[in-house]
Amino acid sequence: MGIVVAVVSSLGAPLIPKIAMADGVSVTDAQWSLTITLLVGAIATPIMGRLGDGPARRTVMLAGLVLVTAGCALAALPTGFAALLVGRGLQGAGLGLTPLTIATARDSLPPHRARPTMAMLSITTVAGVGLGYPVTGLIAEYGGLHLAYWFGAVVSLVAMLTAGWIVPSSCHLPRARLDVPGAVLLGAGLAALILWISEGDAWGWFSPRSVVAIVVAVVATATWAAYEVRHQRPLVDLRLLRHRGVLTADVTAMLAGLGMYLLISLVVQFVQTPVGTAGGLGGSVVVAGLVLLPFSAGSFAASRITPVVVSRGGGRLLIPAASALALAGMLLFGLLRHNIGELVVVMAVVGLAVGTVFAVMPGMITRAVPAQETGSAMSFNQVLRYAGYSSGSALSAAMLAAHTPGGHRYPSASGYTVAAFLGVALWLMSLAAGVLLPTGTSRRIRRWTSSSSGTKASPKRSPDDERNVDRTAALPR
Repeated sequence: MGIVVAVVSSLGAPLIPKIAMADGVSVTDAQWSLTITLLVGAIATPIMGRLGDGPARRTVMLAGLVLVTAGCALAALPTGFAALLVGRGLQGAGLGLTPLTIATARDSLPPHRARPTMAMLSITTVAGVGLGYPVTGLIAEYGGLHLAYWFGAVVSLVAMLTAGWIVPSSCHLPRARLDVPGAVLLGAGLAALILWISEGDAWGWFSPRSVVAIVVAVVATATWAAYEVRHQRPLVDLRLLRHRGVLTADVTAMLAGLGMYLLISLVVQFVQTPVGTAGGLGGSVVVAGLVLLPFSAGSFAASRITPVVVSRGGGRLLIPAASALALAGMLLFGLLRHNIGELVVVMAVVGLAVGTVFAVMPGMITRAVPAQETGSAMSFNQVLRYAGYSSGSALSAAMLAAHTPGGHRYPSASGYTVAAFLGVALWLMSLAAGVLLPTGTSRRIRRWTSSSSGTKASPKRSPDDERNVDRTAALPR
């Protein structure tokens, strides 16, 4: 599953310039080939997570892999930009697989193996960015754009066959009912928000179409939230946000996702910008992918370092410290981006920071919620993460488009600088969230969960179970 998520993620940002040239569209329009995947992922993830909390988990996983395979095959066909967008949208279903695999790991593995496995799965999309981009970039550079998508189709097909063999049955789980109105409202709110961010500069930020889009986003999201807190089986149990551990994880997921994809989108386009234009480095799609390798290396290192820090009592400092590190990386990109070496340092620093933030989240959430709500709770965290990804991607395109002179194809250097300082502001907010929203204890949330109306109480645990939960949760103490 993790490989599929990595491949789907890697078929986006580095290929945008090639898509623009191959299909005769602007770079800003080609950015939709990334944004639409992340948007569909944000919408599909809570639906798959809620369905995956019941006996259909295995079926949902396999169905998601079928959609990814079909989407890759459609994007690989030379049928034009519109068909490619549809294919990339179908691939977005693959991003909903991560919370399901985390829930499966919690249910299927012993406690001492569940914690590191959940942490590793949580950073799959992060580490996969740097590992997958060079591979797909190399294929696209020497085999053509469409061969890269055929590669994705083959990987997804192999994953589907493997999952059909090894994913355990979930028939023993209680049946989960899908909250259809909640899914529709959430989807409408996210779609309107991303549309406004992506097209606001072209439409005019206060034009009638922009105003309609933002009004739909605000009204749909507010209606969704009000509906969810009153629903007995909501798509996402927003009442869990009253626990500071869950709230911290969700707020930082959104901000970290925004900052992460804002930087990635900026870097891959900057590397491929011709020399002499906005300070670009004139690299190929392969070089752009290789620049992201340190990002993956940093994220992988974070998955190893985080449990050690938590076990020694330093967990409360992880999110603020990681946010400060990412802030420094964004500041470095804003001021120094003259050569590949400087970008490698930036990506390694930010990769370590983002990997740390995402590695902490599963433990924070799984300690706070009963086992039967793991898939849904992790899905909402993924929703916010993917909403951040898609918003960051769209925001980078909007910022660069606003700093592209009339009649020019590439933005000015000031566009990258302004966007980088916007990223600094995002990580500053993440740092503030990590400081101001300290996590609570698992005992408090279990008491609250059992007494809240409309929320099913978690089963009583023995003292041994309590110790197991504490050992398996990478939660700041």
